[in-house]
Amino acid sequence: MPPTAPTRVLVVGGGHVGLTTTLRLLRRARAGELRVTLVDPRGYMTYHPFLPEAAAGSIDARNVVVSLRRSLSGVGEGAEVVTGDVVALEHAHRRATVRTADGVQRDLAYDVVVLAPGSVARTAPVPGLAEHAVGFKTVEEAVHLRDHVLGRLDLAETAADPFARARALTFVFVGGGYAGVEAIAELEDMARYALRLHPGLSAGDLRFVLVEATGRILPEVGERLGRYALDVLRDRGIEVALETTMTSCTGGRVVLSDGRVLEAGTVVWTAGVKAHPVLEATDLPLDGQRRLRVRPDLGVDGVPDAWGAGDSAAVPDLTRPGATCAPNAQHAVRQARCLADNVLAVVRGARPREYRHADVGSVASLGLHQGVAELRGLRVRGYPAWLVHRLYHLSKVPTASRKAGVLLGWVQAALFHREAVAMTALSHPFAEFERAARS
Repeated sequence: MPPTAPTRVLVVGGGHVGLTTTLRLLRRARAGELRVTLVDPRGYMTYHPFLPEAAAGSIDARNVVVSLRRSLSGVGEGAEVVTGDVVALEHAHRRATVRTADGVQRDLAYDVVVLAPGSVARTAPVPGLAEHAVGFKTVEEAVHLRDHVLGRLDLAETAADPFARARALTFVFVGGGYAGVEAIAELEDMARYALRLHPGLSAGDLRFVLVEATGRILPEVGERLGRYALDVLRDRGIEVALETTMTSCTGGRVVLSDGRVLEAGTVVWTAGVKAHPVLEATDLPLDGQRRLRVRPDLGVDGVPDAWGAGDSAAVPDLTRPGATCAPNAQHAVRQARCLADNVLAVVRGARPREYRHADVGSVASLGLHQGVAELRGLRVRGYPAWLVHRLYHLSKVPTASRKAGVLLGWVQAALFHREAVAMTALSHPFAEFERAARS
């Protein structure tokens, strides 16, 4: 009897779900059972919960990203990693079209597809947003924002014009969820710390403003802890504008819906995410929010050999009938394990199991030594919550080397000094050469 050809599995996306699924498939597959191809435009996974600390200099940015090739090398029979964007997927023909970094398109044939492209920033038609705001979704944005904030301090200290000085030291963050609150808390902490290197500036010169469209911040941790977090931010001098939106940010002038006008040199947009647009280029069913429509077993609804999980999938939450799972790392990793097991089960002719996971709670950092946490109904705040936040996410960072790097970064920051150097030259690495060529 001729040997059976391996099942070709295509994994789209190298985030929490994509990497975890691929690793589990490789580790649990029998010899010759699967051939896995992972496609991602960056070639590395980003651990998003640590982006605020990377922006604040508490963690080296290299330790919040994990190389896909390095993680998958030597695991099982290995997986092919393709660095590129999926631009079209015809599941009816089991074919995906990928555009690689050199602009060349190639077709990848598969038998089973796992869609886990993650999410992208949800923007709004706000004048000036595209030209003047920065997001907070990638490690590149986090590093840029750290350097930008430190650069504003340098600019302000040497500015002779009081107006230019005030604008340089005004920072507006839009969005009061995890990303916005943790980002503004960590960066305000960093800016205060960096003031010791700027004797011409004082804490009273800094102005940090958080703009939130609803009546509360951090809805994920509950109303009581959300109020506590609001009080902590305001006690530190951070202005929080609730039930307010940004209507314009053209030319450094931020206009809010409550009528206020802020002259701000920095605008950070963290007002939510949406499903990855690659799903629109597939022939698979989507829900009203343009997320992949999946069953409780993570199979695409009504479509064989297609699976989905993570931010871009509407995964039914069996612990809360009628709801879908929250788009967070906690669910993503657990969904990935279930998904990998179900793919193998179906390949072997067995029945898949449903994904069911009761949320263990939420944690959020409010800067150095401050945090909030809700763990199975138990509310924790202050230093204990901050410690829980760090320990929980340290345990979830992939690979032992990255865990060690994060831990060593914390120890170094505690024993010595937090990193407060702006590497702005990295944004223009050829500037010196270009100047020399023109002279």
